[in-house]
Amino acid sequence: MAGEPQNDCLFCKIVAGEIPATIVRETETTVAFRDINPQAPTHVLVIPKAHYENAAELAAGAPRIAADVLAETKAVADEEKLDSYRLVFNTGSGAGQTVWHAHAHVLGGRGLQWPPG
Repeated sequence: MAGEPQNDCLFCKIVAGEIPATIVRETETTVAFRDINPQAPTHVLVIPKAHYENAAELAAGAPRIAADVLAETKAVADEEKLDSYRLVFNTGSGAGQTVWHAHAHVLGGRGLQWPPG
């Protein structure tokens, strides 16, 4: 069920403290942690604590929490002193989503070209 923790979800396990992560910020509704395979000097994931499969499901099912995730990406960028950064939400395997829990990538600390892929 959307919003409920999933036993087989890596990010739900991070939220529950069952799997370690380098947490950089935490709020009532979100957790931000460093990506284990960084693609830029700063690569932080911001996730909702509630389980939603992807950004579209999160936006439809919990718009307030989706807004919290977006606000936290800004807070991460500020704490990391990024004047330029990229936010990425991969939705679906064709877009590169590999963990089926909504998450935003905050990437910065180097030049980022366009198009990205």
